[in-house]
Amino acid sequence: MSGAPQASPTDAHAALQGAAARLENPAAPEHFRFLPMRQADLLAVEAIERQVYAHPWSLGNFGDSLVSGYQCWVVRDAAAMLAGYFLVMLAPDEAHLLNITVVPAYQGRGLGRLMLERVGVISRSHAAPAVLLEVRPSNPHALAVYRHMGFRQIGLRKGYYPAADQQREDAIVMRLDL
Repeated sequence: MSGAPQASPTDAHAALQGAAARLENPAAPEHFRFLPMRQADLLAVEAIERQVYAHPWSLGNFGDSLVSGYQCWVVRDAAAMLAGYFLVMLAPDEAHLLNITVVPAYQGRGLGRLMLERVGVISRSHAAPAVLLEVRPSNPHALAVYRHMGFRQIGLRKGYYPAADQQREDAIVMRLDL
């Protein structure tokens, strides 16, 4: 008889169910790694940006953010593939979430919420009392996620975003007190 405890069939079944649930829920935290964005990530980040947005940030925008010392992060899945990224500008009185993007294959699976939680951790670790962001009114999914995470609308920036046909779209300004 071995000195190691034996798992019961019930324990083994529960472990298998837990593993299956993690495979079905790719946004489980243990499946993702948050890493500082590097220069080598920029081409892939920009390609995702162009895939996701009608009016994407440029490669120069991302490069400038790195050079400026902003908090620039990528999220990699278990296969080390890029799953998302975010950029935060820290100021003495707030953190400003400049960009947060989830790769289409991971959208709607909780990764955005996980990334927002990390934004909060980073912001608190730099003594920022709040996080600000802008979001398009035409992005109801993002608005719902932000509200669910505790952000509240504090203003409106008229004509902030470029839109189709040479038009402009307002931005809803939101704040999360930390």
